[in-house]
Amino acid sequence: MYIDVHCHLDLLDNIEKIIARAEKLGIGIIIANSVNYETNRKILELCAKFPIVKAALGVYPIDALKMSSKGLNEEINFIRQNKDKISAIGEVGLDFKESDEKKEQESNLMKFIALSKELDKPLIIHSRKAEDRCIELLERTMAKKVIMHCFCGTKKAIKKIAENGWFLSVPANVNYNIQFQELVKETPIEHLFCETDSPFLHPEKGSGNSPENVIVSYKKIAELKNLSLKDVEKKIEDNYKKLFIK
Repeated sequence: MYIDVHCHLDLLDNIEKIIARAEKLGIGIIIANSVNYETNRKILELCAKFPIVKAALGVYPIDALKMSSKGLNEEINFIRQNKDKISAIGEVGLDFKESDEKKEQESNLMKFIALSKELDKPLIIHSRKAEDRCIELLERTMAKKVIMHCFCGTKKAIKKIAENGWFLSVPANVNYNIQFQELVKETPIEHLFCETDSPFLHPEKGSGNSPENVIVSYKKIAELKNLSLKDVEKKIEDNYKKLFIK
């Protein structure tokens, strides 16, 4: 089966049709990532309605800056209370492009790293213009279960991620994006997942991306690594079992 480890399903229209189409194409798992108070609750509703959808609950770094310390801690407790309904903690991380409030962002991320370890759930990390710093914090806290989403760091950083036993997820715009194509070449397939980040990052530079386009990522990985599509599908499913299934 195909797996989309990172999308924002709550932002899409006609979700029932999208899910039906994805299932018909062989997509077996869609991990819907949350970004704030509202989406944490909406994603849980979607998971209850569609068995194919799995939840990643968290607070996006910029959204976390808008919350009081008390509010963020209450949201973390909400995630803790719903630990049996979720597959991962995400989307969390650092975004030094959108905000230079680095200390507060790092403090917030540390809370989610601690939550991930407490609940034994993988972290799905956003690291825009903060790739090296995210790696430093994850290493310092000895995080074990990590997916670096849409990672745009250096080859040295990519190597370090694999050495730590973490994973990188490849978005569907790898179809034309040279940087993501280089990431695929540099990363052993044992450390790769596929994602769409839908409705963003359309594989043809269009709009309205959806989980069905995760297959584009699989096909591009197969092409770049000279593997069959079936082999890529099997290896990524093995990665999923290794990281998500206890």
